[in-house]
Amino acid sequence: MEEKELKTSPKQRFLIILIAIVMLGSIIASYAAIVINGGKSATDSSTSTISEEKVMAYEEEYKNKLNELAEITKGDFDKFIQYKSRVTAYNETSANSGGVETTDLLVGDGRTLEDGDNDYLAYYIGWCADETIFDSSLDSTTNPTAFKSALDASLGMIEGWDMGVIGMNIGGVREITIPSELAYKDQREICGGYNKPLKFLVMAVAKEDPLKTLAEELDLAFMKVQYAYYGIDYDAEIGS
Repeated sequence: MEEKELKTSPKQRFLIILIAIVMLGSIIASYAAIVINGGKSATDSSTSTISEEKVMAYEEEYKNKLNELAEITKGDFDKFIQYKSRVTAYNETSANSGGVETTDLLVGDGRTLEDGDNDYLAYYIGWCADETIFDSSLDSTTNPTAFKSALDASLGMIEGWDMGVIGMNIGGVREITIPSELAYKDQREICGGYNKPLKFLVMAVAKEDPLKTLAEELDLAFMKVQYAYYGIDYDAEIGS
């Protein structure tokens, strides 16, 4: 099985895009300041850099949050990972010609998700017709040992995902097949092209503490690392 590991979750990629937007705004503002000041930068160059020690500190913070996540989600991980063998090739034409199809692999003992309900977190694997994993909550697609993230469904999911989780219980695991018309259609290239069907393995979990707070802290720690890689000290420039 050929698998391609994507190192960021949809939420994390959203944060990276946000970083890019903030950086673009900073560049424009800096340029304007230079023009206003007759070619002189409004800030000393030393204030726009971050020390190697601070980068390492942010990386360590992120690593510690990942370890915390692995510790408190071990039970869920052990339940979820046994279904990874479901990630196999499927017929693209058949998957694209039908509607959303679901198979409950593990029935949860929590509340039932209803239409429009996005008040939950999720662990997931998303894969293409050729078995290629394009995204997941796992720390590795080849030899996973823990989760690297918990997806917040309130960020907004594709239509087929929202339809596919209706009726599943919190704590359960469900396989969902989504035709392109309920996924990315011709709006995004994925799985080697456009208008591609997708499959997901989803475990819905309660959006409660300690996981809820830890997931938020993990996203923030990840953001700090990404800012640091762009030479920005998050705590000094953004968080204050």
